[in-house]
Amino acid sequence: MKSPAKAAIAGFAALAVVGALAGCSADSASSADGRVELRVATFPPGADAAAYEAFESQEAQFEEEHPDIDVIGVEYEWEGPTFAAQLAGGSLPDVFTVPFTDSKTLLENGQLTDVTAEVEELGYTDAFNPIILAEVQDADGNIYGFPRQAYAMGLHYNRALFEAAGLDPDSPPTTWDEVREAAKAISDATGKAGFMEMSTNNTGGWQLTAATVARGGSTQEENGDGTYTSTIANEATKAQLQFLHDLRWEDDSLGDNYLLDWGSINQEFAAGNIGMYSSGSDVYTALVRDFGLSPDDYGLTVLPTENGGGTLGGGDIAVVSPTVDDATKAAAVQWIDWYYMQKLLDEDAAVLDAKTLADSGQAVGTPVLPVLDRETYEQSLTWIAPYVNVPLDQMAPFTEHIFEQTPVGEPKGSTQEIYALLDPLVQAVLTDENADIDALVEQADVDAQAILDQG
Repeated sequence: MKSPAKAAIAGFAALAVVGALAGCSADSASSADGRVELRVATFPPGADAAAYEAFESQEAQFEEEHPDIDVIGVEYEWEGPTFAAQLAGGSLPDVFTVPFTDSKTLLENGQLTDVTAEVEELGYTDAFNPIILAEVQDADGNIYGFPRQAYAMGLHYNRALFEAAGLDPDSPPTTWDEVREAAKAISDATGKAGFMEMSTNNTGGWQLTAATVARGGSTQEENGDGTYTSTIANEATKAQLQFLHDLRWEDDSLGDNYLLDWGSINQEFAAGNIGMYSSGSDVYTALVRDFGLSPDDYGLTVLPTENGGGTLGGGDIAVVSPTVDDATKAAAVQWIDWYYMQKLLDEDAAVLDAKTLADSGQAVGTPVLPVLDRETYEQSLTWIAPYVNVPLDQMAPFTEHIFEQTPVGEPKGSTQEIYALLDPLVQAVLTDENADIDALVEQADVDAQAILDQG
């Protein structure tokens, strides 16, 4: 067994490149004792030692049940601008995760392994939420990955900063106007950023799209024939850009760092420098595990909606590298089933997973959207109830209202490329007081359509 915990202590956190420790090979890799070596994604650089201790325990449990497999943990964090090069260069582990938004492109390009037979043999194809399963299927219904986690967009907020600003952390904002008012109150009272937005590495486009959906608009329409029409130049997108502009230039409530992405905004939030920001509902685990957030400071509510808007959802899938041989593929499927899926389907597996995580101080019970049918999901929550250690009462504004919102999937056409195209729009309104929002969205619409037309 090669534990990632020891590697982490030895200096994993100093690494900046995903998967730099290991490459994939078309030749089967074997341990000195003849076992199949399986390289699996673990955590982003910077995860705390307790996370690796929990993983080490889970690794040992798996290897006890599968003595012919030697699991090797590899640090991993998906980042849009660099992922394609890492995949092409073979620097990813045998098992890794990708967001739903990448899955269609990857499977169409032959860059994911077909696991249809394996999923059917495991017997839970029909248990998946069909909308989510469709994210990993081709036109013929073949399956190229295991949906393992989904989220709805939420508004994350710092309870301590709310209190410092004289706001009630148990009654977070329910409208965009209230978000703006709270952001200004926090900034005026504390000097911190009352609200902040991601703007780099495709995350600005991601969050602008989420806000557009929440405000009743969309950035893209499916034409029903495999083509897409860009709709970026809509009133909801303009309203969100104007919202960000006004917080920055009229209220001065956005702090002074306008080049944040998923990792850096989480770091700033965990450090107590941001009052509110939007992101996936599942981010609490990373905030505590990877960025040192104090659970007492955390609050979560639904993202405000208006004009018939919904909540953007997403998630990721566990996939197998297309370069592995049959023995490694078989080992990979066994790992994915054991590590990701059985805790959602089997009571004993769910309890073992929850207990192992709780014993290592890891988060248990973070709000997610079910990748399986809702009945199965709610049953799994009863299994792990004794081990839930997240502040559920501080997440109640989200969990009590999220199923009242209409779920909306992420745009499917050239998703990451268009997210990248939208990053500069967010950056522009945050750095240029005279940014012409109408002109920005009109040009982005033209540019996005050109990308979509290329297929």
